[in-house]
Amino acid sequence: MTGPDLTRLTAAELAERLRAGETSSVDATRAHLDRIEAVDGDVRAFLHVDADGALAAAAAVDERRAAGEALGPLAGVPVAVKDNIATLGLPTTAGSRILEGWVPPYDATVVEKLRAGDLVVLGKTNLDEFAMGSSTEHSAFGATRNPWDLERIPGGSGGGSAAAVAAFEAPLALGTDTGGSIRQPASVTGTVGVKPTYGGVSRYGALALASSLDQIGPAARTVLDTALLHDVLGGHDPRDATSLPDPWPSFAEAARAGALDGAVDGLRIGVPRAIATGEGFESGVTERFTEALDALEARGATVTWIDTPHFAYAVAAYYLIMPAEASSNLARYDSVRYGLRSEVAGNPTVERVMSATRAAGFGDEAKRRILLGTYALSAGYYDAFYGSAQKVRTLVQRDFADAFAQVDVLAAPTSPSVAWKLGARVDDPTAVYVADLTTIPANLAGVPGISVPGGLADGLPVGIQFMAAARDDARLYTVGAALERALDEERGGPLWSRVPELKGGARA
Repeated sequence: MTGPDLTRLTAAELAERLRAGETSSVDATRAHLDRIEAVDGDVRAFLHVDADGALAAAAAVDERRAAGEALGPLAGVPVAVKDNIATLGLPTTAGSRILEGWVPPYDATVVEKLRAGDLVVLGKTNLDEFAMGSSTEHSAFGATRNPWDLERIPGGSGGGSAAAVAAFEAPLALGTDTGGSIRQPASVTGTVGVKPTYGGVSRYGALALASSLDQIGPAARTVLDTALLHDVLGGHDPRDATSLPDPWPSFAEAARAGALDGAVDGLRIGVPRAIATGEGFESGVTERFTEALDALEARGATVTWIDTPHFAYAVAAYYLIMPAEASSNLARYDSVRYGLRSEVAGNPTVERVMSATRAAGFGDEAKRRILLGTYALSAGYYDAFYGSAQKVRTLVQRDFADAFAQVDVLAAPTSPSVAWKLGARVDDPTAVYVADLTTIPANLAGVPGISVPGGLADGLPVGIQFMAAARDDARLYTVGAALERALDEERGGPLWSRVPELKGGARA
């Protein structure tokens, strides 16, 4: 008798089968590697696949399970890692030529936790260069495609992780979120993505873009799977100066609670006028958002419109703060210490080699943001630009504080639009920047956010975003799971089960 397709199981289902001895980690890992081989030539979610390492790790988990050892809740489950997170012995490029071929001598803390939790790392996923982008078209190694429509973007910067999950190449993935880079890809690929509270998951080993905004987080196809992975990742890390010492509740328990009757009875949902509707929001997105709110109201939640007057300035502030920090962080890629070094004829001074290396190693979008950030930090402009942006950031944080004094969570569409065609906005970066208006406020304030599939518009996924107060991540899993259950019941199954079947093709 033929067993179930292991790639179509949720991480929770796969973990249960592994615990029950109904399958092995080797079989699960091989199934996902076969799926990658079959379809990633079309999707291009992965930059590096570690088949031998993954199978060896899976075999070790199976041996330990057979020996009766206590293993983690996700032991033996495969996971993909965004390629701006350091992995011992595996290439880590951040999607940039300037780090092509670099193999870190250490694991990021989150990767250490994956290995300690007995998960199996399949490989590294594609991203916009140094996480600078919203489409995964700005990778030096080619664009990733959306499994729902291979002619469309999978979001960014973590489009590789989201596409891998949506295409059943991995049940779980890690991403980083600086201005929406986990949540927006989740939205346009019909998956779940979470930006934890700033400091809730260690950033040690993440290649920095903007240190006061970056946050590692989980991605999966269900709210429970995402919560299970978050439980593995969270906790204090003394190697990260911004890591919170707080103990964290079980996010998986919060997600399971959200699937119960009455989970959102009395929940107060606020809708920020500034980032929920208006110009630039596609009608299908607005319709799915309204339906999601109606579904939660029908289950006992109350919905209130909230004024957040400074959210309207969040995008402008972000696109000064983020490039300024990026300019500083990316200065380390100087041709001297590590990474690419270009040859210069004649008199190869440090300045000439550095200039040639950075010109050759960084792509156009990275250069654009480095230049903008350097300008914003320059003498005579610091107070007018960077300093003013930080003042706006404080006002955005106050808006959140005022809102959470009135409501339990805030809700908005994760993205104003569904996935656009590849190449459609490459020559209009401002249009891409403005599209981040719904996700950026959470990064500026350091609060957690989740994107949950809300349905389809014109056959493409729409994400619903919830945000909660700092350290209140568990509440997001409860409301996210409640919405997931409500919509799954209405549409007769999960949205991810409707991904069109890929024709497949050998990986290039």
